[in-house]
Amino acid sequence: MPVFTQVCSADPVPATTAAVACSCPGLVDGSCSCAHQNPDSCTSSTDDPSQATSGLALLKHQALVRQQQLLLLQQQQRAAKKDPFAPIRLFPTSTFHLYPGSRFKGKQISGNNSYEVMVDIKHVSLDDSSLCGYLHINGLTEEYPELTTFFDAEIIGSKYKFLTKKWEADESIDREHWNMFKPFERLSAMYNMQDFLYDFMDESVVFMRWKEHFLVPDHRVDGITGASFAGFYYICYNKLAGQINGYYYHQSSEK
Repeated sequence: MPVFTQVCSADPVPATTAAVACSCPGLVDGSCSCAHQNPDSCTSSTDDPSQATSGLALLKHQALVRQQQLLLLQQQQRAAKKDPFAPIRLFPTSTFHLYPGSRFKGKQISGNNSYEVMVDIKHVSLDDSSLCGYLHINGLTEEYPELTTFFDAEIIGSKYKFLTKKWEADESIDREHWNMFKPFERLSAMYNMQDFLYDFMDESVVFMRWKEHFLVPDHRVDGITGASFAGFYYICYNKLAGQINGYYYHQSSEK
């Protein structure tokens, strides 16, 4: 009776698992019909020495393949563990129109002048109450007719409060600027209480502070004639309208 050598597996063999050779006398239509369905206990019975030698060589080859695949898997696992950014890798989140890749277009008004503005959101982390992106302003200065700056944001909530306590802004400055936003009116009597918590996830309005840090693409430039990064923006984002309003504050700047 002839003896056939076939992979004894009802399912495709995974890429990382070597095939097991099975000398199965009951092979029908390319499938294994071992009564025990256990490739490890399948045996070959033959009086032909050449076939026995061939089967032994095949088993040795398959054992070598399994060893090589195991080494490759171990190398891949070690490489994954050496990823220096794995523990701090960030995954973006979103709320309505605030998500990585969203853009807002509008105008910035300073005195009698008006400038075209585009906000380009790059990353949003609601868990960390933060986001960042680029602020593009056209025509603000002659030196930089198309000005782009990098900014990050503090989202008012459990981590950041309405009281700024930095950037030369005291409580009176905060009160003046937050009150410029109509949705803030109902909060004006409680916003500065120590135990007051504004949950922006359950509200239709998100309050933020935006702080510019440097010019893009040359990050070494942190200040230019006719523009200042020393201040920051009080921001009110309306989820339902998809609209952002803001007021810039610095001691020597116009709102």
